[in-house]
Amino acid sequence: MSALLLVWAVLLHSGISSYLASGEMAWRHCTDLRPLDILSEVVPASGVKSGIRMLQVQGARGFQFSASARHVLSFPASQIFLYCDLFPEEFSIIITLKVLRVPPKKNEYIFTMMKEESNMVLVGLRYSLNKLHFLFWSRGPSNGWQTRVTFQGISLTDNQWHTLILAVSGQSFSLTVDCSIPIDIVVDTPFPTSLAVTGSSFYVGSRRRRKGLFMGLLRQLVLLPGSDATSRMCTNMNFKLAVLSIPPVLQDLSVKPAKYPYETDMKVTLGSQPPCTKHEKAQFWFNTSRKGLYLCNGSAWIVMLEVKERLDYVEEYQNLMTNSETMGIEIFVIPKVGLFAATANRYTPPGSAIYKWTDGKFLSYQNIPTYQAQSWRYFTIGKKIFLAVANFEQNERGQEFSVIYKWSYRTETFFPYQKITTHSARDWEAFDIEGEVFLAVANHRKGDNHNINSVIYRWNPKTRLFEANQTIPTSGAYDWEFFTIGPYSFLVVANTFNGTSTKIYSHIYIWLGGSFQLFQSILTFGAADWEAFHIGDRIFLAVANSHSYDSGTVVPNNYYTINSSIYELNITAQMFVKFQDLLTYSALDWEFFSVGEDSFLVVANSFDGFTFSVNSVIYRWQGYEGFAVAHRLPTFGCRDWEAFHTPAGSYLIYSSAREPLSKVLKLKTI
Repeated sequence: MSALLLVWAVLLHSGISSYLASGEMAWRHCTDLRPLDILSEVVPASGVKSGIRMLQVQGARGFQFSASARHVLSFPASQIFLYCDLFPEEFSIIITLKVLRVPPKKNEYIFTMMKEESNMVLVGLRYSLNKLHFLFWSRGPSNGWQTRVTFQGISLTDNQWHTLILAVSGQSFSLTVDCSIPIDIVVDTPFPTSLAVTGSSFYVGSRRRRKGLFMGLLRQLVLLPGSDATSRMCTNMNFKLAVLSIPPVLQDLSVKPAKYPYETDMKVTLGSQPPCTKHEKAQFWFNTSRKGLYLCNGSAWIVMLEVKERLDYVEEYQNLMTNSETMGIEIFVIPKVGLFAATANRYTPPGSAIYKWTDGKFLSYQNIPTYQAQSWRYFTIGKKIFLAVANFEQNERGQEFSVIYKWSYRTETFFPYQKITTHSARDWEAFDIEGEVFLAVANHRKGDNHNINSVIYRWNPKTRLFEANQTIPTSGAYDWEFFTIGPYSFLVVANTFNGTSTKIYSHIYIWLGGSFQLFQSILTFGAADWEAFHIGDRIFLAVANSHSYDSGTVVPNNYYTINSSIYELNITAQMFVKFQDLLTYSALDWEFFSVGEDSFLVVANSFDGFTFSVNSVIYRWQGYEGFAVAHRLPTFGCRDWEAFHTPAGSYLIYSSAREPLSKVLKLKTI
């Protein structure tokens, strides 16, 4: 902050500002540092005005303006600058909008401040395809000129709400979109220190003429004098709809937004679940068995109103005999084909298997040769469907690799697509960052060396193959978990063993500048799994600690009875802090799931130091109390849990690493 701004802030705090006029010093009360809600100045309290339409989209309301409203969407600048005729020298502009399609070479003005007697734009903001332009008038000794600051690569036409924060200070201009990394620009011409607003007016959504009218939805338009608003805005998880000040009518749920054309021709279907395609879009379905009302969005049924279920108890539903002991299970749905479960089985032959949910049961569908398979990962790239297996051992020829399989729409089976060299692979994680697809493999060890690189692969759309993109040093890596917080992408690794100890650090990485960089290290004890989940706006990470061993210390009474921990993101500290410890028995997996409005965690307890017959536990979220025991489930060598849903109800399935039997459990609700 400049020295001038500091002086200005002190004067404002005292309620006065000074300016020099006609050769003598005069004192007048000037604007304070409160937000100036420009949008509220042009919108009546009821939200009803000719040329203004209030719409609700994606759970948020905004205004759409017609060309006929450009004159009524204006007001004199003196209406908000009550005691001062100068525009702030340093300020932020906060905008929340939803941009519709913008044709090439077309500009749409979000707002302007213009001189009444001319077409001079004193201050303005306009959007063109992938660009945002900030305009201001600079005055020289004898004349003036308009300066334009352009931010490139600002893509807003994705049919989503976005919040923009433009911070201006002298020659520095900074744009933050959805609380992501700011784009900073320094220009030769600074924003003027004494831009007079006398005889000027604000125009919302235009520059006072039909050409350049903003055709999208506007939810927030605020001028905040004297500071960068980013720290005030980026304090919760809903970055795209961050609020500093919006018109009250946009918050009042009792006010009905404008109707869409289809609202006059609603249809409601009763009975079993009907198809939801573009032909059924905007139609309703009432599920009589679950007493729920659903809306078709063109591809899936969205819950509109539903009686909230509560978990009562868990019952055994199906004993699924597997090819051999099962190290992991992957549940996935192939559109228009069905629900599947892929089991990662220990021995070859017969390898691993894929099961299809048929008539309320999993039935064998396809066998795939694997080599001590540890896990499967399902993912898609466009319309292409893939399934990657992590092989732990070499094949009969002494070759060690994991395999990516691709779905054949013709045969409706998976076939080998790409082999990737791995080293005792434990896990694959698939994720998407800014439209690019990645696969991360957890390499556990190479021979007896556990301190090796795990690899992140990037999909090359030209070769249509995955190619090595980044290596990350790991120690006995067991699991990768990808998650996002607002615009940021994270990847956390579960490090299990460094050759001498299981008491080692597991690491969280953040995606910055085209690669993953270390974000935070957390001490773990034979970490076997991370589970990322959120409850409301709160973000959590749960680690499954499997055992505590250190070759240099006295042998403990029990390696395996050990706390596993839940961490919560502290936004202020910008790090995960421990939230709760839960006693576990060689925990190998966490699974988060919900029933109605209740949230649950189930842990895979595998061994207590004496027996593999150990209860796994379902914990219920109890708010201030954290997670509390809800159900104890008898399991044998439990290795993995997965939750899934069908029209008939909700289920859990667990795999056993000690017997060729997995169990499907049904969640009974009330």
